[in-house]
Amino acid sequence: MKSLKFTTAAAALAAAFAVPLVAQASALEQFKAFVSSTKAAKGEFTQKVVSNNGVPTKDAKAAKAASGTFVFSRPGQFIWVYQKPYEQTLQSDGTQLYIYDKDLNQVTTKKLGNALGSSPAAILFGSNDLEKNFTLKEDGAKDGLEWLNATPKDKDTTFDHIRIGLRNGTPEAMELIDSFGRISSLTFTSFQRNPPIASEQFKFVYPKGADVIAQ
Repeated sequence: MKSLKFTTAAAALAAAFAVPLVAQASALEQFKAFVSSTKAAKGEFTQKVVSNNGVPTKDAKAAKAASGTFVFSRPGQFIWVYQKPYEQTLQSDGTQLYIYDKDLNQVTTKKLGNALGSSPAAILFGSNDLEKNFTLKEDGAKDGLEWLNATPKDKDTTFDHIRIGLRNGTPEAMELIDSFGRISSLTFTSFQRNPPIASEQFKFVYPKGADVIAQ
């Protein structure tokens, strides 16, 4: 599980919330309404690998779900916390990205810059100008959700495409399909849309005695 990358995590990086009067709208209409009206949010997520090269995974460790919490404030401020099966935090103050591994007591830092770009994290945490980095199109209905397909315009990216499942204006699921055909599934629950969030909350505090690696 520790091989999970930031792009998956942050796609991980999380959540969405009810937008009024879009229950009968298309996935693209629902998603655009969500992005334009949701400036901040928090909630919970689960994540697991569901397929390798189109073959459903049967490996218990690979299929075991990771779970945790998230909070974000557009653009680019977020805290994405894995609580199970191991503890790891991905945090951004809008300028710098911090990845903290509790078991190793190690913090990796890097400039956020264009790191969001065409990553799954940009869909939830980035700016409203998604069509600058993604080609968006309808992807049909399945499991009670209306699906949207987002294909990165930048081909130098880990992910081939990303699917977002929406219901009543709320993204409830996300599928991340990488260039090797592996599918990671995320589901979002306990959504709170536009809660009061202080910007100071996103200031990273280095854990005592942590090793710091700058990239």
